[in-house]
Amino acid sequence: QVQLVESGGGLVQAGGSLRLSCAASGGTFSRYTMAWFRQAPGKERAFVAIISWAGITTYYADSVKGRFTISRDNAKNTVYLQMNSLKPEDTAVYYCAAKFLGDPRGRDDFGSWGQGTQVTVSS
Repeated sequence: QVQLVESGGGLVQAGGSLRLSCAASGGTFSRYTMAWFRQAPGKERAFVAIISWAGITTYYADSVKGRFTISRDNAKNTVYLQMNSLKPEDTAVYYCAAKFLGDPRGRDDFGSWGQGTQVTVSS
């Protein structure tokens, strides 16, 4: 299984932007469907965005559609989450996840998870 390390979280004011990165190692990154999830305090972990292993197909949660963009650079073994127009309700720990040749329409069966990075949006 691939190992994942997230970075790029921090404190930002509402309306601001952040870009999260997730670096992968130990596997053939280009064969993994990658996703971002988030978990806010007191809530269950929720799907945010997903990108197919070839980078052709993406899906987003309705709550972030039009504001967040997921992308990947297979040469750098990295997946990104560009977050614009941030809102206080985006505050959460953000996790990246990977599944080998996974169907991007599915939201489960992720075999690898990162440790998470905190994003805090102040009002």
